[in-house]
Amino acid sequence: MTASATIAPANGSRRWRRVKIAGIAFAAMCLAVTGVFAAWVISLPPLPLEHARRGSITVVDRHGKLLRAYAMADGRWRLPVDARTDVDPRYIGLLLAYEDQRFRSHHGVDPLALGRAALQLVTRGHIVSGGSTITMQLARLMEPRQQRSVYAKLHQIVRAVELERQLSKDEILDLYLMLAPFGGNLEGVRAASLAYFGKEPKRLSLAESALLVALPQSPERRRLDRHPDVARVARDRVLRRMVEEGQISNEDAARAMRMPVPRLRQQMPILAPHSTDRAISILKNRPAIQLTLDSTIQRSLETLAHDRAAAMGPDISVGILVVDHATGEVIAHIGSPDYFDERRAGQVDMTRAVRSPGSTLKPFIYGLAFEDGFVNPESLIDDRPSRYGNYAPENFDMKFQGTVTVRHALQMSLNVPAIALLDRVGSSRLSARIKQAGAELILPKDEAPGLAMGLGGVGITLSDLVQLYAGLARLGSTVPLREIARTGHGSEPDFRRLLDPSAAWQVGNVLLGTPPPLNAPRHRIAFKTGTSYGYRDAWSVGFDGRYAIGVWVGRADGVPVPGQLGRTAAAPILFDAFARTGKLPLPLARAPRGTLVASNTKLPLPLRRFRPAGDLLRTGGEQPLKIQFPLNGSRIDASDMVSESETTLLPLPVKVAGGELPMTMLVNGISVGEIDSRRQRMVKPPGKGFVRLTVMDATGAADTVVVRIQ
Repeated sequence: MTASATIAPANGSRRWRRVKIAGIAFAAMCLAVTGVFAAWVISLPPLPLEHARRGSITVVDRHGKLLRAYAMADGRWRLPVDARTDVDPRYIGLLLAYEDQRFRSHHGVDPLALGRAALQLVTRGHIVSGGSTITMQLARLMEPRQQRSVYAKLHQIVRAVELERQLSKDEILDLYLMLAPFGGNLEGVRAASLAYFGKEPKRLSLAESALLVALPQSPERRRLDRHPDVARVARDRVLRRMVEEGQISNEDAARAMRMPVPRLRQQMPILAPHSTDRAISILKNRPAIQLTLDSTIQRSLETLAHDRAAAMGPDISVGILVVDHATGEVIAHIGSPDYFDERRAGQVDMTRAVRSPGSTLKPFIYGLAFEDGFVNPESLIDDRPSRYGNYAPENFDMKFQGTVTVRHALQMSLNVPAIALLDRVGSSRLSARIKQAGAELILPKDEAPGLAMGLGGVGITLSDLVQLYAGLARLGSTVPLREIARTGHGSEPDFRRLLDPSAAWQVGNVLLGTPPPLNAPRHRIAFKTGTSYGYRDAWSVGFDGRYAIGVWVGRADGVPVPGQLGRTAAAPILFDAFARTGKLPLPLARAPRGTLVASNTKLPLPLRRFRPAGDLLRTGGEQPLKIQFPLNGSRIDASDMVSESETTLLPLPVKVAGGELPMTMLVNGISVGEIDSRRQRMVKPPGKGFVRLTVMDATGAADTVVVRIQ
């Protein structure tokens, strides 16, 4: 008894020492594991948030609606999304109910979900539901791993906790909705909705929402364009589970299950391709770009251009530009009827192509004439044969209408009166004023502005032409056209002078009365048409109180289209374009104070009839000064052979009618004496070639002819 009692305490002591040693060893091991784990966590690189946030470049309209997206460099479509504004709330509700019911309350890991998933795996022998939270799935998407393992799951858990510490719940959800795979090169719910349903995910049906919830679980096996039946089974599984959890009713689920599943992908939106291409070439590194365009009007006018071009022939192209003339913002920009039509050169932006404007510059000739004060819209002007050196303008129909009002001459686009006014205004002055207003006229190399520019003998773009017409609507001031929306408080627009306000209003008032195309409303739109030489370009440009719109029709390669006129080809498109803006035409601005509005008989005497340069108003019965001989532009043989080796030039007789004596004779601007009482004089030519002969009478009236001496 004594011996055993002595041994027992010793055995207990040894056991206690072993337990103590084991405990110390276990604690040391735990500390070591903890230390290794901590070291591993510390050694992890920072979360690749910036890389994950990179997506497709998107271009949106003035209201934030998608115009076009560009695939990433590796071909993937990944569009940014805001769960609160860009996605149907029902889809968000289904997603969280199916994937992560406690998303708003956990801190990256849901122990209850992990435990439930493990229990279901043990009891049923297969995976019923996953234990990964939305945050853990996002971590896997940001750092994808090929193999599933305990290490990979532990890595997800650690990264999920990091994400929860660095981002808000809304930011995590937005990033997940941007990166979730949907098969092929589609990432994110927005790209999937556009590709599969052809619409933004703002208004998804229940069937569509359930389908988009199911696809990311196995995106390649459930690809709609390859395995639509598998995708349908997965969608129905989501719907049945939502019924079990009380998220939706049996009736709604049954109705959704009857909906077909899309089997083909749709093309990504590609509105305003010329505008979007130019925008990303200017703003190369900006992930999201906003334009001033209105996608609704843009889509409608793209359809209009496509339909009209198709009706006119396989080679015809159409360009349309719509501008808010108050701000200079471009509302719609159609560079061609079909961007992908090679035969029409669809990728050539015809709003920026330099073409002959035909008669569309005439309103600015008349505007300068109104500004200078030598004509009024009700002034009379002669439409009769005229010659300016070697240039003899003719009307389009080869007829002359005699004496007409200036208003009628512009509305009917008569060529002869327009050139008479341009001769008085000056071609160089017209060119300089247009340049001052911000537009550019393209002349042939080494050519100076001439009278032919009034009928289209110059190049201009549709964009510049619309800017000029917008200046008429603005009562004489232009602003640069702008397609890229301003960010923040930009500088004030650069206003440029085109015409005086009264002159601009008078031009608009005249154009408002231009006869419209068949069945189009009258006195709603101030517009002008034009047809370039050889039927290469048909134009129509007009404005109301809100918009200025320009239309060009022709072939992109410049080949003539016989019979194609601005009035019949472009003007109907112009009026349809105004109608398709969805707004009734606004009236033009009121006449500025001081604008002279009167009938011809009530105009001041000098304004009742236009008189060409050199003619003065006379109150008596005397005739205006006129050189009767030689005729302007004539060729005269004045050679006199003195001997076989020598010739001289004979004196040239000059005969004048009208005017008041005394009269002075000038040759090439140099006085050579006075005209005699019979209104004649012999003038010795200074040499062979062109000679300018001018006669000036006592009142200052003058007449000039240019002849060629041979």
